[in-house]
Amino acid sequence: MQRAHEIGQAVLVSPISAWEIGLLVARGRLNLLMSPLLWFERVMARSSLHLAELTPAVLVASSFLPSFPHRDPADRIIAATAREYGYRLITRDRSLLAYAREGHIQALAC
Repeated sequence: MQRAHEIGQAVLVSPISAWEIGLLVARGRLNLLMSPLLWFERVMARSSLHLAELTPAVLVASSFLPSFPHRDPADRIIAATAREYGYRLITRDRSLLAYAREGHIQALAC
């Protein structure tokens, strides 16, 4: 992210990430001192991050990913967003990293 910032390249966050944060809090897997929405909004406002576009084209494309390893809707949308716009993901998600190794998307492990 630092390199992207240095060269003036936007770092984008999928809107589906807000949903994932909400699920983590709802399931007790993440504890926040404020509501998930307020936390997400504050992170976005205080950083140089921007929201990626979540279009009907991306949502439909998420249904037709070649060789995608599982049915997780959030991961499918994230992968489809990367494919549709040529974005590179920064992720810890093993299945998304494996999908990148197969050449379907670009990703960096963090």
